[in-house]
Amino acid sequence: MNINSQNELTTVVDSDDVRPILIVPYMWIGDFVRGHTVVRVLKQRWPNRPVDMLVTPLCAPLVDYMPGVRAGIVADLPRGKLALDQQRRLARQLRENGYGTALIMPRTWKSALAPTLAGIPERVGFVGEFRFGLLNAWRWGEKKLPRMVDQNAMLAMPPGSARPPEWPAPELAVPAAEVSRWRVQYGLGTSLAVAIAPGSVGPSKRWTYYAEAARRLGERGIDVWVVGGPGEKEAAMEIVAAGGPCVHDLTGNDLRNGILALAAASVVISNDSGLLHVASAIGTPTIGIFGPTSPYHWAPLSGLAATIQTKTPLPCQPCHRPVCTMNDHRCMRDIPAADVLEIAEDVLAKAVTRAAR
Repeated sequence: MNINSQNELTTVVDSDDVRPILIVPYMWIGDFVRGHTVVRVLKQRWPNRPVDMLVTPLCAPLVDYMPGVRAGIVADLPRGKLALDQQRRLARQLRENGYGTALIMPRTWKSALAPTLAGIPERVGFVGEFRFGLLNAWRWGEKKLPRMVDQNAMLAMPPGSARPPEWPAPELAVPAAEVSRWRVQYGLGTSLAVAIAPGSVGPSKRWTYYAEAARRLGERGIDVWVVGGPGEKEAAMEIVAAGGPCVHDLTGNDLRNGILALAAASVVISNDSGLLHVASAIGTPTIGIFGPTSPYHWAPLSGLAATIQTKTPLPCQPCHRPVCTMNDHRCMRDIPAADVLEIAEDVLAKAVTRAAR
């Protein structure tokens, strides 16, 4: 036993325990990426315990790039339904892996069901939906923890631990060779590019001026890649139409394509969304545009090239309404394209300087 300190995190290291650990994370893309902080905390505490993560088909590609994660266990459970037969099948699979501990981040009753049916000896989580009989390693004080990352990562700490001043940031390690092959596959060459991620959960978090930004970048001959899922296809078509031949629609069903685009880009411009967290965890310089939501609570731990908000705060900020009903979306409309492009162009200039050395 010894003491390990990294990124302000200090905990007792137990090298003797080798039982696998299962993480049941939140399954939205950004929340799933944030779950890698929990992996890093666990690996500091138990360096010899393999760590697996429960994952949806959508998020599965992320696991391939997460250091310290042995495997993703795909569980395509429907939202809003108990799906008992599927829970039992999942439990049989979990039982075969011999987990000693399960960390259950969501507060829902059904998120703890398969680990319980699998007989995992230690099932850690907050009380949530009165999950008596499902969890056996209770944690308390969830409401006193200000951010989701605090709530999740504290589950990986020994009971009674104080919250550290900093957590290890999520990391996604994308091999350069894979990025190069991706560029060749899509015929995108080797030039600098700006990736823009116009999607988010709810229109209130979507910046107003992506099409204008793409047009102005395209006029300078800078490649622009629009990244996102099927829900961003319509926005991508509008941005491509406004931006001209330098703008490429890379939206689609495969998250891996988006991961590689964000890794290949020179700079990323994104709303408060899942892809913002992906880009930041990869280490690509990222400009996060925050309108209604609070950067303190929701910005990536990995840091951003810039966090942009309205110069004058609005009385309705922060809010979590999916659609603005109070100020005609001023929190996004009052962030002009010129402000975002000034930062993006500065990042691009620095990238050119580095490449010339």
